[in-house]
Amino acid sequence: MRFTSSILGKLVEPINRRGFQRIVDDHDADAYDKAFRSWDHLMVLIYAQLSGAASLRGLEAGWNANSQHHYHLGSGRLRRSTLADANARRPVAVFAETFARLAGQLDRQARRDGRAMLRLIDSTPVPLGKLCGWAKSNGRIRGMKMHVVYDPDSDCPRLLDITDANVNDAQIGRTIAIESGATYVFDKGYCHYGWWTAIAEAKAVFVTRPKSNMALKVIRKRRLKVAEGDGFTVIDDATVRLASKGDSKLPMPLRRLTVKRADGDTITLLTNDRKRSAVAIAALYKGRWQIELLFRWIKQHLKIRSFLGNNDNAVRLQLFAAMIAYALLRIAARLHRVAMPILRFTDLVMHCLFERRDIAAIERPPPVNPSRSKPKTNPNQMAFVYG
Repeated sequence: MRFTSSILGKLVEPINRRGFQRIVDDHDADAYDKAFRSWDHLMVLIYAQLSGAASLRGLEAGWNANSQHHYHLGSGRLRRSTLADANARRPVAVFAETFARLAGQLDRQARRDGRAMLRLIDSTPVPLGKLCGWAKSNGRIRGMKMHVVYDPDSDCPRLLDITDANVNDAQIGRTIAIESGATYVFDKGYCHYGWWTAIAEAKAVFVTRPKSNMALKVIRKRRLKVAEGDGFTVIDDATVRLASKGDSKLPMPLRRLTVKRADGDTITLLTNDRKRSAVAIAALYKGRWQIELLFRWIKQHLKIRSFLGNNDNAVRLQLFAAMIAYALLRIAARLHRVAMPILRFTDLVMHCLFERRDIAAIERPPPVNPSRSKPKTNPNQMAFVYG
């Protein structure tokens, strides 16, 4: 009979084993945990994400209960003490680089489509419990922060960074490699004039909101051709310059848009884009809600509210494992042309991780085994026959 891999086995196929081992060798990640290799660690943490395991004991029991599938995953049995040690010592860079490669796979499809490069930038807090006394506070929460550069076309973060909660968003924004021709959309937390200048010099575009204390001088008013958008109205379009008297400098003119939303609120936008219409620029900023939906989905469907370790390294590993699971679900949905909503697909995967069935037909019950032949003997062969 032809072998059929489990749902989990098919999900992890996009992770190239040789490429992963090169990452492990580069960081000498198996130096202290040779009995529990980095591949074992990755498989277990992906399973923890997709199965919803909330504790080391529960993860150990669930994983070992399916030991018949370990061979085809290239892994083995789990001891929670071994996992706890690996969580504390294994280099986070192994999981971070693995996620980056998976994100690159998702991005290739968007590049083939020839679409304009749109990048949404934002961060979300990751609160940690009282057991994580080492975690830093930003005045509102004590924990960490996940910084994301999100590509809405490929539906996957292209860049991911995890920092302490008190790290300023603009500090991380300045480390992002700027892509020529891309459009970056972010909120007022990423206000840094030097970074804005670098984006413009790289022939890229940004759309953001100014801080309330940013003084701007109007150079000229721009003519509004079409003012009505989807749920908003652009009521002003002007070319402006920074009017600060201090050391802050912004050696380029900007466009300032005043937009009235359907709820009556008015917001101000700043951009260096002189070609797009005012309505198109306002629509770009409105589309920033997609990254908020990403954060909401991650927090609702992946395990980043409770952690399998209370040290810094364990938390970071689990966050990257969550994003690896997210990327694998997206890749599987595309490769197998899953037509159902991603939320339903995720729920079905969580319930069928070790079932041997086709991902494309995951919502249908598995077929009956046709190799099981009918008995050749007559069940009534020992019965008396009276003539």
